[in-house]
Amino acid sequence: MGPVIYNFKMNYDQVTVLLKWIATIITLLGAICTAAAIDPLNVWLLNTGSIVFLIWSFRIKDLAMITVNAGLLGIYTVGTVMRLL
Repeated sequence: MGPVIYNFKMNYDQVTVLLKWIATIITLLGAICTAAAIDPLNVWLLNTGSIVFLIWSFRIKDLAMITVNAGLLGIYTVGTVMRLL
């Protein structure tokens, strides 16, 4: 029996929903790491979650979500740079 190859394609809406849930899980993992004082993993996870949420918010064209996630990403980035200096 040969390998099974599936023709797996996702439409735009399915990718958008998937991005939302990936961002949610990453952000929650970042919050858990923050509560458990697991540094710097918490910062990397929160930054990654903000980036994915920002991509998602552009896809759904929601200005409030774009603003929140761009702001959070900026705050996290400044904090990360300040820690490195």
